[in-house]
Amino acid sequence: MISVALDKNKHDRKYFDCGVDALNNYLRLMANQQSTKDNARTYVLESTTDTQKIIGYYTLTMASLDLSALPKRLQNKHKNTQSAGLIARLAVDKRYKGQGFGEWLLIDSLKKLLLASETVGFPLVVVDAKEGAIEFYEKMGFTKFFDAEHKLYMTIADIRKSI
Repeated sequence: MISVALDKNKHDRKYFDCGVDALNNYLRLMANQQSTKDNARTYVLESTTDTQKIIGYYTLTMASLDLSALPKRLQNKHKNTQSAGLIARLAVDKRYKGQGFGEWLLIDSLKKLLLASETVGFPLVVVDAKEGAIEFYEKMGFTKFFDAEHKLYMTIADIRKSI
């Protein structure tokens, strides 16, 4: 499997349905615009039988970092840091749920962010989990921020060790 950049002329975004309107609408209406404006990048996992069909996708960008919501040891270690990698969205079409594609997409996104951190340097990857996805991210090694139940993080150091 390999992720590829979303191509509005190739990928059938109307076919995609993860069951969450906000994630479906982002892919259909905003993902290409955000990429064109250099605000974010969206990658898709194509179906092996029909590369126009999208199994799942994720969107990557950067985010400002509020250190006060982190444990003291991370606050002290990264006190001059102001940004983090952000997995802004991650979704799997409901026709493909339960087949490991969510895990694969997350690991792929973490690999891309790890590579980016080697070039520009940032200490954390952040995710703002949608309802029902918190347990998925915790199972994959993410930790909740103190001040936001749906916001989780993983350090680049931990990603580097596990990949």
